[in-house]
Amino acid sequence: MLRASLVRLYLRARFVLFQRRRHRRLVLEHFSGHPLVVLPEVFNPTLFLTTGFFASVLSPGLVPSTATVLDVGTGSGALAIVAAQLARSVAAVDVNPEAVRCARLNVLLNRCEDRVSVEEGDLFGPFDGRRFDVVLCNPPFYRGSPRDLWDTSWRALDFFERFTGSLAAHLEPAGYALVLLSSTAEGDAFFSGCATRGLTTEVVRQHDVISETLTVYRVARAA
Repeated sequence: MLRASLVRLYLRARFVLFQRRRHRRLVLEHFSGHPLVVLPEVFNPTLFLTTGFFASVLSPGLVPSTATVLDVGTGSGALAIVAAQLARSVAAVDVNPEAVRCARLNVLLNRCEDRVSVEEGDLFGPFDGRRFDVVLCNPPFYRGSPRDLWDTSWRALDFFERFTGSLAAHLEPAGYALVLLSSTAEGDAFFSGCATRGLTTEVVRQHDVISETLTVYRVARAA
């Protein structure tokens, strides 16, 4: 407990001293070897551990070259761009219109517009009738009403219930989702939603950063 508290204190001090000037500002970053423009109202994936860990998990074994991918809550488009190096095609969606603009800029910046499309919408809304081999989801961890556009990356009222309720209808028969959760997240609704909807969860990889544990789950229809 003391060790975790000290790590959180260190991370907070590092943010205040070195990272604050890159938070909620227009900046050019580098993420997993890719240039990335981040707009002020968009989550900056280089300032937190979650997106980088998720990107490190993506591999040809999980995202085959023939796969069609959907990145739900794409934000800056970072995961969609990483997935585009592996998959046949990637669709990305975000409820935040600033994130949609940001992701489209980054798709052009990284010259992958032939493989990545970005839509504005809530969860699977723009993709009625479409199914995907792999769905990526780095969700809002906390329950509540977002305070502003930027906060939609952290907070939502019923995200996990709606995500698990709609997931199976957008998966190919052998498809699955890769979902990232933190041990600090309010994730009970995710697991109860999976159980209610006949979805299985399997741990793909975990990363212990002392102050929290990050886990990527593979979510699929029960056999």
